Amino acid sequence: MKNPIGALNKIFDSRIRLGVMSILIVNDSISFNELKQMLELTDGNLASHLNTLEQAEYLKVQKSFIGKKTNTTYMLTDLGRQAFKTHLDALEKMIKNL
Repeated sequence: MKNPIGALNKIFDSRIRLGVMSILIVNDSISFNELKQMLELTDGNLASHLNTLEQAEYLKVQKSFIGKKTNTTYMLTDLGRQAFKTHLDALEKMIKNL
């Protein structure tokens, strides 16, 4: 059997990006502020990790206004959903083979 470690995605090595993906896999969309609060991160730290996921085309970003305040919402793309599921499957296979 092929070693499942090769199927792990380096982008998800970061616990923050893993957290973002875990939250988004069970939510249709979530705002920046909700993610920041759930993961207990600073704006800059979260923005950096969200940018990495966006550059990989794993996230869709939607910007809107609520009154005069901007509201940024994130959703998984189909590519992001598939990449994360592949990563989780590889982790599960690794654990089962221990």
